[in-house]
Amino acid sequence: MAASATQQLSMQSRTGRTNQRYGSQGERLVAGIVPLSSDKYYVLLIQSTRRGGWVLPKGGWETDEATAQDAAKREAWEEAGIIVRVSYDLGLIPERRQANQLTSQAPKASYHFFEAVVEKQESQWPEMNKRTRQWMTYTQARTALADRPELLDALDRCTMHR
Repeated sequence: MAASATQQLSMQSRTGRTNQRYGSQGERLVAGIVPLSSDKYYVLLIQSTRRGGWVLPKGGWETDEATAQDAAKREAWEEAGIIVRVSYDLGLIPERRQANQLTSQAPKASYHFFEAVVEKQESQWPEMNKRTRQWMTYTQARTALADRPELLDALDRCTMHR
């Protein structure tokens, strides 16, 4: 991302679902990033604000964003404070949670993940007071994401060193 694009990044996280995109089955369209170190030995995970565990940066693809990739890059910035260069489209991942795990705050979703290399990690970002972030090996990340099959699927699709 060029310096001019970096300067356009907002320090405000988007909230609410008024601009949220939905699929043909009523599922929420979610875009996410598997953020890798340049040597691909580490993945950056962030703390979930709802459950306290670790997750990949992800969130709703909104109507003012041309592509899911644009949404994923925005989420990486808002949630993890990182500027990324997308290297691969990891494709669509269907909802894997059981019906009893779905709530009005966490409705049925379809996930579109992208692998990206972290080009810059900022010290201040929109959700810095809500989340911590941590670099992990593949094995550490698999353990941390054990109860999130859709996130494990994205991790397993990426090209990081196992």
